[in-house]
Amino acid sequence: MELFDDLPLQLADADLDLRRHWLAPACADRWLQQLLAQTPWTQPQVCLHGRLYPVPRLVAWYGDAEASYRYSGLVHQPLPWTPLLAEIRARVEAVAGQALNGVLLNYYRDGQDSMGWHSDDEPELGAEPLVASLSLGGSRRFDLRRKGHSRIEHSLPLEHGTLLVMRGATQHHWQHQVAKTAQPVAPRLNLTFRLIRTQS
Repeated sequence: MELFDDLPLQLADADLDLRRHWLAPACADRWLQQLLAQTPWTQPQVCLHGRLYPVPRLVAWYGDAEASYRYSGLVHQPLPWTPLLAEIRARVEAVAGQALNGVLLNYYRDGQDSMGWHSDDEPELGAEPLVASLSLGGSRRFDLRRKGHSRIEHSLPLEHGTLLVMRGATQHHWQHQVAKTAQPVAPRLNLTFRLIRTQS
């Protein structure tokens, strides 16, 4: 089932605000080019079943000085905000309706780069995490499934310049992924803004 145009998306136990074409194409193009050029990308390794594996994408974490972020057994210390990221954060905060003190950048170089099933429910994100996700570059499919279930219940394309804000109980009841694909896809940059409420 695909849901492209509903604002907000009508999913039980979720609060999803999808804003397609949130950015004008020229602005989205400019931000994509600048961020790809300016970001010091890394490819961390995660330990699974006693073996180290590189995460299947490139990442960078920016934020306020105290906003360290732990997920998948990794602790990310924030890089300082650049002028461009500070500008993007201000515009995203206006939609989110709250302060956001960190952003995770994920760079999907091709269809083999991916993000596995997960919920953004780390304790430092608070009781009802808000995650604001800005997509730049190639479109990738964003899948949703209920926690405890294996079947994909909803999918939607996250296209160039699209903003998706997940609020409320969404992370308690739903998981999401960006799966690998054999289809030819352009590189994609995803910025996910968060509020880190307690620091490790």
